[in-house]
Amino acid sequence: MQIDPVAFRIFGISVYWYGIMISLGMLAGTYVALKRTRHYSISEDELINFALVVVPAAVIGARLAFVISNWESFAGDWLAIINIRQGGLAIHGAIFVAILVCIVYSYVKKMNFWRIADTCAPSLILGQAIGRWGNFFNQEAYGVPTDLPWAMYIDGAYRHPIFLYESIWNLLVFVYLIYISRKEKTDGGIFLRYLIGYSIGRFFIEGVRADTLYWGNLRAGQVVSILLILAGSLLLWWRKNRRPDTKGGETK
Repeated sequence: MQIDPVAFRIFGISVYWYGIMISLGMLAGTYVALKRTRHYSISEDELINFALVVVPAAVIGARLAFVISNWESFAGDWLAIINIRQGGLAIHGAIFVAILVCIVYSYVKKMNFWRIADTCAPSLILGQAIGRWGNFFNQEAYGVPTDLPWAMYIDGAYRHPIFLYESIWNLLVFVYLIYISRKEKTDGGIFLRYLIGYSIGRFFIEGVRADTLYWGNLRAGQVVSILLILAGSLLLWWRKNRRPDTKGGETK
């Protein structure tokens, strides 16, 4: 299936579907987060200020992770490193940088890190679900050859549509997080479930992915997913079982 990655041109400048889908994911995620602020005692202005810092940082982190993982293709070409219009973002890089920025931001602004993370967690997975369709237009993030009826013809063979698998899984996780938000009482519970839920799906999806790196006998994405599942599970257990403080409330 041959797809033009360019959506349209303005004054000779190409606007790619990839960028459009990423932007739509960010807008949808921001909208959902704004709707959740009141439940977590965060003002809309505070969330917008946070988003103005964390979103660019996450994009930079995603690009850096992709460039480092594919350094042979970028060595010496600095313009190619910063050109993301045609794709090349690694979501794990975005996640790690976003967490780091959130920790620093919440410390500086004297805000509760876990509440910010819980507010934004469903937005993250929704943005990922939408943004994955950018891979469809770029004909990337594809799987190994298969004869399944929904296979897509990419790179000379019918292959697993990895972008579709992950988009569907992410939407399911999004629905779950929105549902569980009504019941979850532990600060950090929604965010940690996001890490666990996304990583479970990513681990199995990576198992049929073709364009990926290997760390030992496992794909790099599978190794990172295992680490996130373990870290998320341990932190969730700790957050739920920590002892109350002397004032009768929970420790932060």
